[in-house]
Amino acid sequence: MSTITESVDVNVDVRTAYNQWTQFESFPEFMEGVEEIRQLDDTHTHWVTKIGGAKREFDATITEQHPDERVAWRSDSGPSHAGVITFHRLDDRKTRVTAQMDIDPEGFVEQTADKLGILDRRVHGDMERFKAFIEKRGGQETGAWRGDVDRPGR
Repeated sequence: MSTITESVDVNVDVRTAYNQWTQFESFPEFMEGVEEIRQLDDTHTHWVTKIGGAKREFDATITEQHPDERVAWRSDSGPSHAGVITFHRLDDRKTRVTAQMDIDPEGFVEQTADKLGILDRRVHGDMERFKAFIEKRGGQETGAWRGDVDRPGR
């Protein structure tokens, strides 16, 4: 299992950064290797990815979500991974977005990519592309979901 942590400071307020991150179907616009995401319901998504020529499909569950604070998930099928995205208000027009992911690479291609640091670089690039995506839109998100999801037993 590998842990990847990346942060980026975006020049939008925390609400806008959070709102955009909840628009999972827009991820292919800034995430390398993500071909499609379908939001199945409030807490379930279906992903289609392609890394190093290896196409994978998997389902994920949003395990925790609190507006302007965090979105956490875990995979239900396919490559084992889980993570959390947190949003930190730096000032009225700047937000730090931090991704922390635990990934258990599946298959030779993914394991090699992990060992060579390719997955770290991909996440770094995805965070930079998210910054460019939201800032290019003039701080206007493509949508928002402001619901709360709590971890079981919380």
